[in-house]
Formats: sequence, C-alpha cells, structure tokens
Amino acid sequence: MDSIEKRFQDTRQRITAALKAAKRNDTVKLLAVSKYHPVEKIKTLYQLGQKDFGENYLTEAQEKIEILHDYAINWHFIGPIQSNKTRMIATLFDWVQSVDRLKIAKRLSEQRPQQTEPLNICLQVNINHEEQKSGFLAHELDAACKQILNYPNLCIRGLMAIPEHTDNVQRQRDNFTRLRTLQEQLASQYKLKLDTLSMGMSNDLEAAILEGSNMVRIGTALFGQRNK
Repeated sequence: MDSIEKRFQDTRQRITAALKAAKRNDTVKLLAVSKYHPVEKIKTLYQLGQKDFGENYLTEAQEKIEILHDYAINWHFIGPIQSNKTRMIATLFDWVQSVDRLKIAKRLSEQRPQQTEPLNICLQVNINHEEQKSGFLAHELDAACKQILNYPNLCIRGLMAIPEHTDNVQRQRDNFTRLRTLQEQLASQYKLKLDTLSMGMSNDLEAAILEGSNMVRIGTALFGQRNK
C-alpha cells in the first residue's frame, strides 16, 4: 500500500542506507517539503515524528502555520523571496534557507521581531551558474558572509543549493562536493560553526549524503505527486 506512512518509512530507510554507504556515524535531518500538500498530510507526518517542514509560498504557508499553531513544528522557508514578503517571512518562520542576496538578508534581520530568537538562515548558492535559478555565485559568498555577520537578528547556519537536475550520479556528487568545500572554506575563514549543509532531494539524496549533506529536502518521495 502506497501510504504516506510507508513513504515516510521508506525515506528514512533510504537515508539510513546512504549514511551506511558513506560510513558516517552522524545523522541527517529530514526536511519534509509540504508545498501544495494539505494540512492533514502534515499532521500525519507530525504524528510519525516529523518536526521540520519546508514551504515555498508565503500565502500557502501562512494558512498552514495558523492552522497548526499548536504543533511544535520548525517551519523552513525554502522558496524565492520577494522584498515585499520579508516581514512576514521573518515573523513566521524559524529558518530561511533561500537567502540569495544581501538586500533580502538585511530586510530579514531588520524585520525579525525583537522578542524572538535570531532567524536561522542558509545562504543559497547557485552552484551551476544557472540563469533561471537564484543564489549567490561561489565567488560572491565571501563578501556576502562577511556582511551578513553584521546583521544582529540572523544566524548563519550553513549553505543550501539546488544543483542542476541530472541522473548522472558522479555529476550529482561533483556538484555536492563543491558546495561542501565552499562551506568548509567559509567556516574556516570566519571561525564559524556552520552545522547545516542542506542539499539533496528525492532524486539525489544518496549522492548528497555521500558528499556530506546533513539535511535533505524531500517532497515527492514523502507526499507523492503534488496537486497544484
């Protein structure tokens, strides 16, 4: 039976198998990408132990967050960010993984409510220089990180990327290796504890884990096909 419960267990088993193949003794956090999926499915996964959920669209996310306000969910914003949406994103979310330019980082810091903890962020990297994708280019990361460290209401946790789609496992691994290397360089240069390397999705989580990912963003493999 292809139930959400079975898909959750299958996904956890894929992560465990990938960690074993990589000879790793640490853990990988599963981020359930719930965009276009109903609240009922989120509740089901929550009852199974899933606590981290990612949303791409603010209007949709607002409705879900309001309905699920009694649930101890860590909400991650993972979609493109328009300047006029930063205030609500800074208010509603625990994490923003798609910080792709300094203007957005500055606004998120300025608009984060003062009574809350600093907003956890990942810098999104356009690892393959794809024109249709957002993100800092590799050579821009140094200056971006240096500037964002001055923003008091943000906490840089690591890097995120959505590499080119390819079924070539070696090419997948090469892309993920580049992101891991960039994170290691930033951590060393600025003496930062960057504890989040967010890379890997339904089709390439094994390659990502082999190259050091400790957070995979899984939608289809968990929820099934989306009904937009």
